[in-house]
Amino acid sequence: MLFVILMAKIALVKTQGGALVPLTDDDKNFIDKKRIGTVLECDFKTLRNPMFHRKYFALLNLGFDYWNPTGGTVSPAERGLLMRFVRMLSQYGGEQQTQQDMASGYLEHLSAHRAQLETEKSFEAYRKWVIVEAGWYDQVVLPNGSIRREAKSIRFAKMDDVEFSELYQASFGVLWSSILNSYFGDEQEVELAVNRLLGYL
Repeated sequence: MLFVILMAKIALVKTQGGALVPLTDDDKNFIDKKRIGTVLECDFKTLRNPMFHRKYFALLNLGFDYWNPTGGTVSPAERGLLMRFVRMLSQYGGEQQTQQDMASGYLEHLSAHRAQLETEKSFEAYRKWVIVEAGWYDQVVLPNGSIRREAKSIRFAKMDDVEFSELYQASFGVLWSSILNSYFGDEQEVELAVNRLLGYL
C-alpha cells in the first residue's frame, strides 16, 4: 500500500470546550477540504497570541484609514543624496550655493512632476513601509547594484510575542509621528481607537 504525505502548516486555537479550531479563513479552508475520517498528524508549537496579532492589524488599519497619499513628494533620502552629491561636486570647483540652488530647483521640478501622477492607496505597500520604517527589514542587493530594504515576515512562525511586542511599539511610533499625530491629541487616544476597533471598549 502506498501512502502519500502532504505537508501543510495551519494555526489552531484551543477553545473553552477543549476543541482545536482553525485560526484563519485559510486554515479553515484547509480543514474543510479534508474528508471526515481523514487523519492529520500534528507537531504542536505554541505561537504568538492571536489577539495581539489582530491588535497590530487594527493599528495598521487605523493608520491606513487616516493616511491620504499625495503625489509630489521627494523623500528625505533622495534630497539628502542629491545634496551630498552637490557638496562633493563643489570640492572640485564651482560655487556650492549655486549648485545647491540648482539642485533645489530640480527637486521642486521632480516634486511637481510626481504630483501629476495618479497615486494609489495600497494597504500591502503601506504595511511593508511601516514594518521597514519600524526597523524590521532585510537589505537585499538587486541586479542593478542598488540596495533595497524589504520588510521581514510577521507570520506567526517567524516572531515570538516579545519580538512582536517590540515591532508593535516601533510601528506605533512610526504611525504616530508620520500620520496619526495630525488627528489625535495624544498617543493614549490612538490606543483607545485601536482598542475600539477590536471591540475591547
